[in-house]
Amino acid sequence: MTLPLLLSVFVVATCGLIYELVAGALASYLLGDSITQFSTVIGVYLFAMGVGSYISRFIDRNRLVVFVRVELLVGVLGGFSSTILFLVFSQGAFFGLVLYLLVFLIGVGVGLEIPLLMNILQNEMSFRDLVSKVLSFDYIGALVASVAFPILLLPHLGLIRTALLFGMLNVSVAMVFAVVFSREHVGLRPLQWISGFILACMLSTFVFGDDILEVAEASIYQDPVIYSAQSPYQRVVLTRAGNSLRLFLNGHLQFDSMDEYRYHEALVHVGLHGMKTKRHVLILGGGDGLAAREVLRYPEVETVTLVDLDPAVTALFRDSAPLAALNKNSLKDARVSIVNADAFVWLRSPPAKYDFAIIDLPDPTNFSIGKLYTTAFYQLLRSALTPEGVAVVQSTSPLMARQSFWCVHDTLRAAGFDTRPYHTYVPSFGEWGFILVGAKFPEETGILPANLSFLAPELLSTLFYFPPDMSPLPSEINRLNNQALVHYYEKDWSRYGL
Repeated sequence: MTLPLLLSVFVVATCGLIYELVAGALASYLLGDSITQFSTVIGVYLFAMGVGSYISRFIDRNRLVVFVRVELLVGVLGGFSSTILFLVFSQGAFFGLVLYLLVFLIGVGVGLEIPLLMNILQNEMSFRDLVSKVLSFDYIGALVASVAFPILLLPHLGLIRTALLFGMLNVSVAMVFAVVFSREHVGLRPLQWISGFILACMLSTFVFGDDILEVAEASIYQDPVIYSAQSPYQRVVLTRAGNSLRLFLNGHLQFDSMDEYRYHEALVHVGLHGMKTKRHVLILGGGDGLAAREVLRYPEVETVTLVDLDPAVTALFRDSAPLAALNKNSLKDARVSIVNADAFVWLRSPPAKYDFAIIDLPDPTNFSIGKLYTTAFYQLLRSALTPEGVAVVQSTSPLMARQSFWCVHDTLRAAGFDTRPYHTYVPSFGEWGFILVGAKFPEETGILPANLSFLAPELLSTLFYFPPDMSPLPSEINRLNNQALVHYYEKDWSRYGL
């Protein structure tokens, strides 16, 4: 019986870490700031494991029966954790309380499991072998979980089904123990039927996992969800209301098709139209192809290199007919090369120098995105531009997130750029800000492309005026070692309940 018992240690360890990763990932998706969410989830989970380990010392009798009950409890709580949290979040109340209560209870259960198993195994081998083998299987299970979660489980099963799959594994361990040891422990016999019932419920929920998520997302988003998918990097959701298409990444609005032209015309043309040389253009982010659409209005542009982390997004906007129509098939244009890579890593060795760069990255809602707004990133950007090259950086709202906007501005200047901040109004987002940067700026005004829907020559000069409520504020420079911008951003938007 030694090997099956050790294999159960492996399963228990794997399941426990998966539940921890699921809770951290789900909290990051729904609440933002991934480092804070993962840090607090891990802290509560480890503390709870300590509580569970301490409680185990008071269990002297019927340890096998207690172990099976604990397995069932952990399987149910861990297996249904994602389902519960999505449904709670969709109702908009008590999400944080439910999240940390679940993490704590699961942690207590997992903390009980290993000491109980060690007590069960103590008659099978010497203490030295017992400790070394149990801990070895425990750590191997943790390794398997940590590798499988981001590479296989999350992209292919999603959060709901991943949690349910490992919940079923926990319950299966409980059922096997209940069946194998039922003759020695009469108290295990009822647990066989209970385990079977729980497995049936979990399997049914697993089959209908997508439907459950659709119900939850229908409550979260204002408009009907017409597409949703989980990539290895983010939750991608499209909603439609009439002629309006909206893209959300991890719950954050990226554009509304009714007014995105205002954002993208301001992002691209304010800087690009005045460039004497605009043969080679770099776009960092912009996987929807909308910035590329505007760049391709210029016949002088020979190449567009688009670097976006998520291939699921670029493939969606390249292959979906309605979305490709929105970006005018820019991602299929022969001049456009798509690179799916982390912009920070890619910029360390760009294949060429660029005349114009468009930094169309998500807002700095967490530290993993915040690194793309640091002096280190902007210094890499400088090295990717030609001596006369210019770049434009989307820089959040100078009205709603005033401190954040000027932090981006001051960070760009600290990286050695000259700056020209400007802003425009986009109904879906409100007042939105951009910053032109370069070693120097072209004096020639240039000619705007024909048939723009928003930007006009008469409007250009007005974009650079900042009224008093959007005027500069002193800000700390955003560096890799402080990530000041993420804190500013969270503070700015929290004033509006966002």
